Amino acid sequence: MSKPTTGSFWRHIKITERVTVRDILRERIMVLDGAMGTMIQRHKLEEEDFRALRFKDHPVPLKGNNDLLSVTQPQIIKEIHRLYLEAGADIIETNTFSSTTIAQADYHLESIAYELNFQSAKIAKEVADGFTQREPGKPRFVAGALGPTNKTASLSPDVNNPGYRAVTFDDLRIAYKQQAKGLIEGGADLLLVETIFDTLNAKAALFAIQELFDEIGKEVPVMVSGTITDASGRTLSGQTTEAFLVSVSHVPLLSIGLNCALGAAQLRPYLQVLDEHAPFFTSAYPNAGLPNAFGHYDQTPEEMGQQIEEFLKEGLVNIVGGCCGTTPDHIKVIADVAKRYKPRLLNGNRSIFDSLEIIDIN
Repeated sequence: MSKPTTGSFWRHIKITERVTVRDILRERIMVLDGAMGTMIQRHKLEEEDFRALRFKDHPVPLKGNNDLLSVTQPQIIKEIHRLYLEAGADIIETNTFSSTTIAQADYHLESIAYELNFQSAKIAKEVADGFTQREPGKPRFVAGALGPTNKTASLSPDVNNPGYRAVTFDDLRIAYKQQAKGLIEGGADLLLVETIFDTLNAKAALFAIQELFDEIGKEVPVMVSGTITDASGRTLSGQTTEAFLVSVSHVPLLSIGLNCALGAAQLRPYLQVLDEHAPFFTSAYPNAGLPNAFGHYDQTPEEMGQQIEEFLKEGLVNIVGGCCGTTPDHIKVIADVAKRYKPRLLNGNRSIFDSLEIIDIN
């Protein structure tokens, strides 16, 4: 095991120069934050906390709409970001997992979808910039989180009507475009299309992002993270890791990776697939193990750190963090472990297509 030579890199970077995420990823493993929902649950919020004064007369229940807290309880979200940055995170995610018109329809709050994204990005950026100013040698970044929505474009929710779809590609494209616009205008440094269980949903998000970039004349790096749902090694819509990679590789991504559903130990074989084939940086932010019978995550920070260390030893990832059940304590252990290892080498010539067998059907 050998340590990365980050010291020599940073000695030649002036504080006034803008260091990009790509610059840092070439030198060391970057750390993503942990679960937002897990931390929000600690506050034991009730209906009136979600509503605050602004939504006190809203006609449907709002408890559980965590994204709304960026508007009604911004101090809670700021504190969560602060705790993750203090724990060693380089990148924090915005509180926008469900901030699309599609997901907010459950709460009759489609009209504030843009505001949720803008405010969440603004909050995260303020906290991140404060840490960067205090520690210029360790710049902090904000990833605008675009979740999968609560609908799937590939599968029917009606077992008696397999051709039915609850959402169309255009529905998703329009919603994701609005979300991405709010995140960028709020200050997000990156966009993270995450927890992908249906790649068609993700392709709509990526199409919307590229369309938005063309319209505003500005681009930010794009990260993608899929979800392997069980030991079959497939996403919910049935894709293998290789197929998922092929489906999104037409986009010039910053990174591709996996998150959620599985713990670090279960995620490792699928990260090996990405390492072998992906021409992008790779990421992993697993759950704190598998949930117990009550849906809680029992894996300690030390246990999770030991499991993550196994794929750091193999050089499988460039970005590492935590998903469901993880806390600042988990991220602190992960950050400490990550310092001891070199990042995965990025091979610009690597391609998933190189390893596919082409079958002549003529």
